[in-house]
Amino acid sequence: MTAQTPPFRDSQLPFAKRIDDLLSRLTLEERVAMLHQFGPAVERLGIAAFRTGQEALHGVAWMGPATVFPQAVGLGATWNDELVRRVGEAVSTEARAMRSRDDRVGLNVWAPTVNLLRHPLWGRNEEGYSEDPKLTSAIATAYTRGLRGDHPAYWRTAPVLKHWLAHNNETDRATASSSVRPRVLHEYDLRAFRETVEAGTVAGVMPAYNLVNGRPNHVSPYLREQLRTWTDQDLLVCSDAGAPSNLVDSEHYFDTHEEATAASLIAGVDSFTDHGTDSSQIVERLQGALDQGLLTESDIDAAVRRQLAIRFRLGEFDPRLDPYAGALDFDTPAHRALARETAEQAIVLLKNDGLLPLTGQDTRIAVVGLLADECKLDWYSGTLIHRSTPLEGLYERFGADRVDFAEGVDRVRIKTSAGTYLSVPRADDATDEVRGAEGALDPALLAGRTDLPPLTTDTTGTELALIDWGGGVLTLRAPDGRYLSVADDGFVRASADQPGGWVVQETFRLEPHESHGSDESHENGHLLKHVGTGRYVSVTANGVKVAAQNPEIIELEITEHGEDTVARTAAAADVVLVVAGNDPHINGRETEDRTTLALPAHQQRLLEAARAANPRTALVITSSYPYATDPADLPAVLWTAHGGQAAGTALARVLAGDVSPAGRLPQTWYASDADLPDLLDYDVIGSRQTYLYFEGTPLFPFGHGLSYASFEYGNLVAHVGENSVHVAFTVTNTGSTPADEVAQLYSRAVTPSVSRPRRELLAHRRIHVLPGASTELTFELPLSAFEFWDVVHGIRRLEPGPYELLVGASSEDIRLRATIELDGTPTTPRPVLEHGLNAADFDEQRGAEIVDRTKLSGDAVTPAHGNHGNTAELVYRGCDFGPATGTVTVEVSGEGSLELALDGGPVIARLDVPATPGPYDHTTVVTEFGATEIHDLHIGLRGPVRLTHVGFSG
Repeated sequence: MTAQTPPFRDSQLPFAKRIDDLLSRLTLEERVAMLHQFGPAVERLGIAAFRTGQEALHGVAWMGPATVFPQAVGLGATWNDELVRRVGEAVSTEARAMRSRDDRVGLNVWAPTVNLLRHPLWGRNEEGYSEDPKLTSAIATAYTRGLRGDHPAYWRTAPVLKHWLAHNNETDRATASSSVRPRVLHEYDLRAFRETVEAGTVAGVMPAYNLVNGRPNHVSPYLREQLRTWTDQDLLVCSDAGAPSNLVDSEHYFDTHEEATAASLIAGVDSFTDHGTDSSQIVERLQGALDQGLLTESDIDAAVRRQLAIRFRLGEFDPRLDPYAGALDFDTPAHRALARETAEQAIVLLKNDGLLPLTGQDTRIAVVGLLADECKLDWYSGTLIHRSTPLEGLYERFGADRVDFAEGVDRVRIKTSAGTYLSVPRADDATDEVRGAEGALDPALLAGRTDLPPLTTDTTGTELALIDWGGGVLTLRAPDGRYLSVADDGFVRASADQPGGWVVQETFRLEPHESHGSDESHENGHLLKHVGTGRYVSVTANGVKVAAQNPEIIELEITEHGEDTVARTAAAADVVLVVAGNDPHINGRETEDRTTLALPAHQQRLLEAARAANPRTALVITSSYPYATDPADLPAVLWTAHGGQAAGTALARVLAGDVSPAGRLPQTWYASDADLPDLLDYDVIGSRQTYLYFEGTPLFPFGHGLSYASFEYGNLVAHVGENSVHVAFTVTNTGSTPADEVAQLYSRAVTPSVSRPRRELLAHRRIHVLPGASTELTFELPLSAFEFWDVVHGIRRLEPGPYELLVGASSEDIRLRATIELDGTPTTPRPVLEHGLNAADFDEQRGAEIVDRTKLSGDAVTPAHGNHGNTAELVYRGCDFGPATGTVTVEVSGEGSLELALDGGPVIARLDVPATPGPYDHTTVVTEFGATEIHDLHIGLRGPVRLTHVGFSG
């Protein structure tokens, strides 16, 4: 190092010392400015601008063309850790290559999403890996390991896990609170984050929009109490977009933005994503918080230090030493092959009565359905370089002469009140444009096209393809393939290559005219409502547009029903493939949860028409989430997530038998909506959610997936060691087809003292086995894998007793069993005389929710918002009241009363709570309470009372 080289530029020094030096050189103003997502350059020190956040969920997103891999839920369906690691490696390599020519591409990637797929109606189901924390953490760790790279000092990209914490609803997502009891918190929601962070492959996390237990995630004490204790590395916490402002504007949790910003920073948020590229408001709030004494310079420094730690790891200050600086691999043959391999491995064969594979040399195939010639993208996709639809894949594999196609859209003309028809003008000189092809830091700001002429009216009109995506949401497509869309000027044009955008401008609803006060002259009339603007289609002298007034009364004239063309095509074929599913931008996406598991009615009609015309009909579901559709009359059913650029090729190869399917369901497929709890019910234990606790009969169980081969399991051996359990067994391919098998190992506590999972995934492995060959699998399971969260002592505890090991091909297809005995810490009664009871540490509850004791920390329990009667019941099992208890003292706020009973008997104590000034103004109430020995304590909450703690004395 020369005298002129500052220590922060000295690559021989440890990163920590270099960061210390750089921090000391930055002014307070420069440090504050770094805390916005778009940190400016510090030119006097030669430091470049830095942006946190680059979407990379299943490929580099938003920045133009890139390799597009299957959706995240599809990656989860592979159950293949090593494959997903390779995907992460390819994605991060392309991020480096793209950055070399476009410095807008960031290296702090916001991926993966590790929110558990607790509820299949969640709109963002496509973004997660699984409903199971073990599988989720395994896949997330693999993906982040690939994103990070394997160099000991420098990282290829710096992955941030989304979305901390307990976030599974788009409905009221910025104001809803997830009530998460301690056992669910530690055994379920935190676990997926923890195991991935502990693996050392994660640069940070992003808090979610929602609240947990009444407190916004952006001021969550768990960031400090949990996350930062799992690793010695500096972790960067990046806010979600707009969430800092939500603390005041929508959640009303703080009175001022200075208070909110200070509280977030102190809680652990290091980078504020707010107001797009404009950092001025965040900087002003931070400076205001400093001026008001809400923050200190050391608070600012702690956040800047964590951000700088990421930048040093990314090689920003050591370009000559950065092993990834010269990465140029982009859209390589290897990446294309990997995209196809991943799409193949993500396909799940749900049912097969011998229809598949399609091996006949002269088999005539009909491929029908709304997704049969589609390669759909989602909000977090890159722009396709290559594209393969199911139809294209079948043409390529079987030959176009053996494949017939019917999309199944309804063909319509739209008649106006004047007797004319909506018409799409010719636009011969128009260029083809793909939304987002040039890349955008914020694709939500991309505007619709205005270079094309608006729709007009004439005497014949244009025949449009109408698709009903369910819930009355329609798209209309012109003959040239462009969708009707509305631009900022309000005119309706055939201008979009696909439905999409943050606010989708290509969807409409038909509303009966009589619902708007019609007269008899238009008894068959409808209004066409544009969903994106909420306005109605009207006809003006300048063209067709949407407007708040003078809606056009229209009639739909159906020139062809989709089911008729499907039936004709199906009847002429030997085998029919109905490709059904969703468009990821419609009815189930970020900001919008689904309302039902049912297949949309339009697609159900097509399926029924095909099946009636030809019993040799297979259903291929291509979707971001599960559906509940009866497979009884279908000889074969497959599911795949939207498979990216190679989806069609991969599907055709599986259908042909070139590849035996071996994807497995990463979440339970329920048989009906009646099997589902409320979307906002996060108590997976109490409401018996996911395969862990669900006691009904699923349509298809977690881990399910069939093969063209058959497998036999045998030779199960289990040995309990000092710190682990050794398990070994063999898997034999007894079929005639080389194939992958996914061996799954579960456990079950046989005699638990509390409610434990019916079975719980401990380990899995995807293996390739040749016909007649056997493979021995061994697993070394730490004893901690059998622990649960003991609310009595606030620790993870291994309970002694028998545990059953279950080995098989799914959570319900168990082939081998063995029982082991584990030593552990015995169960003891609750020492209530010594410690009392934290209200949130209940064993059972009815009608209760957990809320915040204070804005900083702690929990309280209250009747759930909207609960009829404003009452709740809590149960605490095995309370030891000793030889005699004389009084009970409760810490409470709010207003109401508490009723205490033993073992479900009569009320033996009642405490009336006088109204406190506010929810955080706690008081104590004492009354007599006589109890001895061990009993179950029942506490009834009556009225809007918030219970924090219950104490007992002799």
